[in-house]
Amino acid sequence: MRNLSNKWTRAAIPALLLHASIGTVYCWSIFSSSFEGISFFADKISLLGWAFSLAIFFLGMSAAFLGNFVEKDIHKASLIATICFTVGVLGTGLAVRIQSAWLVLLFYGVIMGFGLGLGYLSPVKTLMLWFKDKKGLATGLAVAGFGAAKMIFAPVIEWLINLVGLEFAFYILGALWFVMMFVGHLLLKKPEGWVEPHEKVSVKEFFARFKIFLDVKFIGIWLVFYINIACGLALISFEKSIYKALGLGSVAALLCTITGLLNAGGRLGYSALGDKMKSRNTIYKIILLSEIALTVVALCTGALNGGSTLALVVSIALMLVVNAGYGGGFSNLPTLLSDVYGMGKISSIHGIALSAWAIAGLTGNQIAGIILKATGSYQSILVFTVIMYAVAALISFFFIKTNKQK
Repeated sequence: MRNLSNKWTRAAIPALLLHASIGTVYCWSIFSSSFEGISFFADKISLLGWAFSLAIFFLGMSAAFLGNFVEKDIHKASLIATICFTVGVLGTGLAVRIQSAWLVLLFYGVIMGFGLGLGYLSPVKTLMLWFKDKKGLATGLAVAGFGAAKMIFAPVIEWLINLVGLEFAFYILGALWFVMMFVGHLLLKKPEGWVEPHEKVSVKEFFARFKIFLDVKFIGIWLVFYINIACGLALISFEKSIYKALGLGSVAALLCTITGLLNAGGRLGYSALGDKMKSRNTIYKIILLSEIALTVVALCTGALNGGSTLALVVSIALMLVVNAGYGGGFSNLPTLLSDVYGMGKISSIHGIALSAWAIAGLTGNQIAGIILKATGSYQSILVFTVIMYAVAALISFFFIKTNKQK
C-alpha cells in the first residue's frame, strides 16, 4: 500500500472523485425542469427553486462552522460528506415518490448541502500539502472537477430521467456518486509526517475563530469572493434562458456545455497561472478586469437584447468570460488565503471564507430575478453586475496586499 501513497493516488484522484460527485449540485436546472413535468410539483416550482439556494447556503455554512473539524480529521469528514450527500440524493428520490416539496428542500437543500460543505473542504488542504510547489495547480485540479461535474453528468442525468423517470434516476445517481465518493474517501490521505493538532477546542475558542472578520485583508478577500460569485450566479442561473431569448435555443445546450468547460478550465488555468505570479491576488485583478471589460462592451452594444450578429458574439463572449472567472475565483481562494495566513489552519480559514458562497447562493440569482421581473430585460442585470465587479476590483487593488508563503 505504501507504493500507492503518492500525490496522485492520495490527493489528486480522491479530490477529483469527491468534487466531481458533489459538483453535480449545479445540475439542479435539469432536475427542476423534470419536476415541472410532474403534475403535483408543477405549481410548486418557485418553492422548489429554494432547494438549490439552500444547498449552496448549507454548503457555505457547514464549511464555515466545521472547518476546524475537517482540519483535525479529513478522513472522517470525507466519510460524513459521502453519507450526507448520498442520503440527500436518495431522499430527494423518496420525496418524488411521496410527492412532498418540503422533503425536496430538506434532502436536496439541507442534508445534501451539509455534505457538500464537508466534501468541498476535505481534499483541499491535502492537495496543497502534497503539491507544495504548485498549490494553485493542485487546488485547481480539485475544483475543476467540481466545475466539470455539470458538463460530465448533465447528459447522463437527462438520459437516465428519460429512461427510468425522475425518482429512479435519483436512486441510480445516488448509488453511483456514493461509490465515487467512498473510493475517494478511502484513498484520501495527508503526507507522512504531517500531524494536525488534536487538542480540544472550547466553545469560546471556537467562536474566537470568527474574529478573523475584524481583519481588513480577510474582509477584502471575503467581499471580492462574494461579489464574483453573486454576479456570476446572476448571469449563469439565467444562461439557458438568455440563449433562448437571443434566438439560440437550438444550440443552448451546446453553449452551456462549452461555458461549463470554460468554468472548469478557469478553475484549473487561473490557479496554475497563480503559481507563476508573485501575488495570487493578481489573478483576481485579471478576472475582475476581464469581467468588467466584457460587461461594459455588452452594455454599450445592447448585447443581451439581441438583434444583430455582433450582439450574439458579444453575449457568448461575455458568458465565456464570466464562467471562466467564476471558476477561477473558487480555485484561487484557498491558495490566496494560505499566502496570507499560512497552512496551519487553512481548512478552518477557508471554511469561514466559504460563508461568502452561502450568502451569494441566497442573493445572486435572487437579485437578478428581481431585476428581471422589474424591467423584463436581461440587459438590466448587467448594470448591477458591472457596478459590483467595479467595487470588487477597487477592493482587490487597494485593500488586499500579499506575497506568497512557502
